[in-house]
Amino acid sequence: MPPDAPRRTPIDFNAHIPPLTPTPEFLTHCTDYGLVFEDDDLERLGQYLALLLEANKQFNLTAITDPADAWLRHIFDSLTLLGPLSEVPESARIADIGSGGGLPGIPLAICRPDLRFTLIESTGKKAEFLRAVSDLIGLNNVSVLDARAEDAAHDRRDHREQYDAVVARAVGKLSVIAELTIPFAKAPDESSAGGLTLLIKGQKADDELSEAKQALYLLHARHEATIDTPTGRIVVLLKTRPTPRIYPRKPGEPKRRPLGGSGR
Repeated sequence: MPPDAPRRTPIDFNAHIPPLTPTPEFLTHCTDYGLVFEDDDLERLGQYLALLLEANKQFNLTAITDPADAWLRHIFDSLTLLGPLSEVPESARIADIGSGGGLPGIPLAICRPDLRFTLIESTGKKAEFLRAVSDLIGLNNVSVLDARAEDAAHDRRDHREQYDAVVARAVGKLSVIAELTIPFAKAPDESSAGGLTLLIKGQKADDELSEAKQALYLLHARHEATIDTPTGRIVVLLKTRPTPRIYPRKPGEPKRRPLGGSGR
């Protein structure tokens, strides 16, 4: 699409779609987890969730359509990354790889307006939704990149090793997701440690970490911690050296031939 072409939004953002009200279960989890909200955070989170579920009626953004489930499994699950992100400096750059409908990037951007988020999403309709909903909610700290991670990670000027932290709700194997995320994280230098990669995983995180040992070695990253949460597990990776320039490989190759097997 040419830069001056009008953007097509996937839903009618002129229609009034009221924010969804947080559920008691969501609020209890937040309190137990130590999450504290500013005055308008919950309203903006509810507005985002309402728009996400409305847009989902027109094209696939999420398999979770029940609002109560969405508050817990989408919003709370995303906000569990706020703890690890407390380690990054003010005004840090955060990349959300494969953002899809904006998870975890948009909930995090709502609650951390001091951080700068880049949502990287290769599907055009999803990228347009991310732009439109960010504009509507007034997220001045969000930009959207319509590109594959394999391509964007080789842009040395704007994206490769330019981010203090990289986040993803990792639906694929860790050895695959690591190749798509770690190249975006900053390499360590004399003044700072390397960037973090924070991956929301399920209960098989330990098994996937064991399988990804060689991949992390090749990508110059190490496993720092695994954090248990009420909705999953967060795998924390630290960049130890610059990523070899051959990674990530061509689009689709990381998934076809994961590192550590025949993918080296």
